[in-house]
Amino acid sequence: MNTWHPHVTVATVIEDDGKFLLVEELCDGKTVFNQPAGHLEENETLIDAAKRETLEETGYQVKITGALGVSQYLAPSNGATYLRHSFTATIVSQQNDGPLDSDIIAAHWMPFEKILNIQQQLRSPLVIRDIKRYKEYGSHDIQALYYDLI
Repeated sequence: MNTWHPHVTVATVIEDDGKFLLVEELCDGKTVFNQPAGHLEENETLIDAAKRETLEETGYQVKITGALGVSQYLAPSNGATYLRHSFTATIVSQQNDGPLDSDIIAAHWMPFEKILNIQQQLRSPLVIRDIKRYKEYGSHDIQALYYDLI
């Protein structure tokens, strides 16, 4: 008997001077764009996962500055349910010495208008939804929410 469980993921929305940091990556043989994002690992907090995924996919160390929201997404490509925790962050430093994750082609800074024009190339509708949520509402105080590993 199969037990249903959602895949817990994190994503980081990073804006600098009107541009958003996206990663160009290979997914199921197609080139797509996404926020720095990935799966929560065992014994890892959501915030640590967001920082780790951002570093692995972009080479940037970040400081998580806010909570953007939680989205539940049923992926039509594989039927899996993803519970995505999205955060905002700022760049702390860039690490030039390590390779990016193997499925990452490059990291790009893109203005919102360009992202709107490439919506068909986004990994999921959550990419544009998170940016719109950020632009309309900003983020929530990270200190007001609990992200502890107990």
